[in-house]
Amino acid sequence: MAYTTIDKSTDYFNTKLYAGNGSTQTISGVGFQPDMTWGKARTTTTNHVIQSTAQGLSTAIFPNLTNAESTGLSNAITAFNADGFALGSWSPLNASGQNFVSWNWKAGTTSGIATNGATVTTPSSYSFNQTSGCSILKYTGTGNTNNKLAHGLGAKPDFIMFKKTSGDINWGIYHQSLTADYRLLFTTGAQSDDDSFMQDSEPDSVNINLGYGGLNNASGATYIAYCFAEKQGFSKFGSYVGNGNIDSPFIYTGHKPAFVMVKKSSGTGRWSILNNKSNPSNVTYLMLSPNENSADYTAAAWNTDFLSNGFKIRSTEGEYNADGQTYIYMAFAESPLVGSNNVPATAK
Repeated sequence: MAYTTIDKSTDYFNTKLYAGNGSTQTISGVGFQPDMTWGKARTTTTNHVIQSTAQGLSTAIFPNLTNAESTGLSNAITAFNADGFALGSWSPLNASGQNFVSWNWKAGTTSGIATNGATVTTPSSYSFNQTSGCSILKYTGTGNTNNKLAHGLGAKPDFIMFKKTSGDINWGIYHQSLTADYRLLFTTGAQSDDDSFMQDSEPDSVNINLGYGGLNNASGATYIAYCFAEKQGFSKFGSYVGNGNIDSPFIYTGHKPAFVMVKKSSGTGRWSILNNKSNPSNVTYLMLSPNENSADYTAAAWNTDFLSNGFKIRSTEGEYNADGQTYIYMAFAESPLVGSNNVPATAK
């Protein structure tokens, strides 16, 4: 059994759906005060948007774009509240007549980040939570090799999304299944060997070892990094090999998923996000792609079972399950398989 100290996953991560009104509104029911919200319109073509406390709410960045951050925003997310967030009239997050999804994470510790003798860079602004394994870091690159950045998690990060905020360049993605020799981008491209990304060196419990490249360490450039460490029964960052059959591999996560993001790492293919709210039936088939501005994909080709202890893809779609291809994933829990309160999760 997978026991976890997190009895209620929605204290740290939650998906919230809402309808846009083109004016102002408060989105409640998240269950906590978010420190990071990733929003997307489900019913129209528009950009993905991430805002966070470490960035400051006057700024936003876009997973499907290479652009620098947008600044001077006064009508996007205007506040993070105890049970959600307040919105202005900005259409990418609140267009009238459109339906939206938001994925929300709690961090919350904004002082006392741990460093050691190897640390070179301390973030200028940050928010982290060691219980849930979430860390948001704002920092300035040095352009030097072995620039070690403190991350605050107290455990090795397993998944990191880097974005230069002061200029145009793609997102750099680290995943523990690829090792630090390789990186992905928020594009359809396969994994690539890139020693300029993280100097072919794994992060540790205190620092992320940055390389010398523009994806995460150009001299004088500002960056944001979203870091996640795996927590038993709450989050999982792993890989699987497809078989090309409807009876596809079962992927054990140790929890009932609420959010799953998948990318073929061994070849080309879009990134795909599934969640437990957009289509709350047992077979989830609505999908959004972080590298595209498209609305929900609704084809049955994306059929995926969210089960009490993992997920199983019911599709021969190459984005999920091509024979012999390797896929990486990140998953966050709706509920643990068994928490420390000994309450088991159930499938949908």
